[in-house]
Amino acid sequence: MSRLPDPSQTPLLSRLRRSPDDSPSLTGTSLPGPIDRPRRLRTSGAMRSLVREHTLRPADLVLPMFVREGASESRPIDSMPGVLQHTMDSLVHAATEAVQRGVGGVMLFGVPEHKDAVGSGATDPEGILNRALARLRSELGDSTVIMADLCLDEFTDHGHCGVLDAAGRVDNDATLVRYREMALAQAEAGAHLLGPSGMMDGQIAAVRDAWTRPGTWTPRSTPTPRSMRPRSTAPSARPWTRPCRAIAAATSRIRPTAARRCGSWRSMSPKVRTW
Repeated sequence: MSRLPDPSQTPLLSRLRRSPDDSPSLTGTSLPGPIDRPRRLRTSGAMRSLVREHTLRPADLVLPMFVREGASESRPIDSMPGVLQHTMDSLVHAATEAVQRGVGGVMLFGVPEHKDAVGSGATDPEGILNRALARLRSELGDSTVIMADLCLDEFTDHGHCGVLDAAGRVDNDATLVRYREMALAQAEAGAHLLGPSGMMDGQIAAVRDAWTRPGTWTPRSTPTPRSMRPRSTAPSARPWTRPCRAIAAATSRIRPTAARRCGSWRSMSPKVRTW
């Protein structure tokens, strides 16, 4: 049986118990000085820049953009100061300006005129969201990352994130079928990246399965984190009128650490957490 090490001989304790003769002491005391001295890495702006793990640049930001079907002029969203429900033309103008200012991507949300129980507008090529995606892809190409919200709540007349069963409850698996169709429609419209935000069990696996079938192009998907989807408690302040909830205010992400950059952040598997 191996003996347990003497705690007094552990590196940390041995360093703390060094005599003042071989360790710097705090002024006026016999205590040893600090073991770690991170202030040395904060001595100048150049030093801080060299060792900084996280940086925030316009390229790290994503601009949420709402486009309203049938709108003749842009409308402010009371719950999101500075954010508008755009017309198609103002959407293109604002997105172009954002790209020129170095913003890393734009994420689109559609506000349709007509809604139904299954959210038909979400998969209609002539639906407002898919038309907006196609227009931005045509205007901006690959100069930015064009993203799309993948959820049915703005397209359903009941406001839920999925289709309902006969008892009025959200039917998870039937909703996954609609999500697959919606993902393909958005990819065909020109989206580079999709953001599933419907909180359905298995939604990422369902979307990826639809993409990986022969002849389909595979964009990336990223589950929309909770912090990207703040709720509005005031019905009149919601970005689109629906009884369920309001999602997607400012969206940003900090560049991942080197370890995460080589790991799960770059590998979206079906097991990735869905919110």
